[in-house]
Amino acid sequence: MDERLQLRVQRYGWDRAAEHYDASWQQPLDVARRAVLDRLQVQRGERVLDVSCGTGHLACELGALVGAEGEVVGVDLSQEMVDAATRQAREREARHVLFERMDAQSLGFADASFDVVLCCFGLMYLPDPERALAEIRRVLRPGGRVGLAVWGRRGHCAWAPVFSIIDAQVASEVCPLFFRLGAPGALARACGEAGLPVSWEEQLTQTLRYLDADAACDAMFVAGPVALAWSRFDARTRQRVRDRYLSAIEVWRRDDDYALPAEFVVCAHGEGS
Repeated sequence: MDERLQLRVQRYGWDRAAEHYDASWQQPLDVARRAVLDRLQVQRGERVLDVSCGTGHLACELGALVGAEGEVVGVDLSQEMVDAATRQAREREARHVLFERMDAQSLGFADASFDVVLCCFGLMYLPDPERALAEIRRVLRPGGRVGLAVWGRRGHCAWAPVFSIIDAQVASEVCPLFFRLGAPGALARACGEAGLPVSWEEQLTQTLRYLDADAACDAMFVAGPVALAWSRFDARTRQRVRDRYLSAIEVWRRDDDYALPAEFVVCAHGEGS
C-alpha cells in the first residue's frame, strides 16, 4: 500500500474509533502497559514521550509519576484521539501533560529531548516502523529508556481473521504488516538495528472477554483498526462481514460470551532502577 494512503487510512480510521476505543480496549491492553511501566520505573522530574498515545490514559498516568516538575508529551496520528486525550488531561488538571497530532515516523522534537519514550500498540500500524524506532532513538537522551508493546503472533491472536475478512471487501489491505513485529525476536531485532538494544523482552498472554456477539464485533469494527472500512460498508456488507467474523471466532464462544486468546510482545531498552 502507498505510504500516504496507509497513513490516511490509519488517521481517519482511529478518528472514527476514538469515541468507542476505551470501552473495548483500555482494560484488555493494560496488562502489557503495566509490564512496560514496571520495567521503566519512571521518576519524578523526568520528561517522557508517549508515542501513539490514543485517548491519553497512559500519558496521564505517566504525568502522575513525573509530577509537576516533569513533563509528558503524547502524540498520535489521530486528531480525535489527541482531542480526547487533551480533555482527559484537563479533567485531571494535569497541566504538564500535553498532546499533539504527529506522525511517529517523523517526530517534531529536537535530538535528545526525552528521558523516557514509550510506544504501546502503535508500531504495527505504521508503514515503516523501523523509521519510527530510529526517530525514538534520535529524541532519546543518552542513558534514556524505551518501552514498547505490540501484538504477538497472528496464530496466537484469535481475533486476527478480522483483517482478511475486511480485506476481502476493500480495494487495499487495511494493516498489511500488522503481525510482523510479533514474530519471535522480530521486535528486539528491529530495536537493535535502530540503536536501541533490548535489555528485556517478554511474550504475554491475555484473554479478550466479550459478554456477547455485539461486544465482540464492536471491539473490532467500531473501536478498532478497521473502523474506517466498516463505516463505509452498507448494511448488507456489514451483516456479511459480521457473520464471517463470528463464524471465525465461534470456537471461542461459551454460551453467549466469548473468550479470545491473544498474545503481546513487550520489551525495554534500558531499565529503571
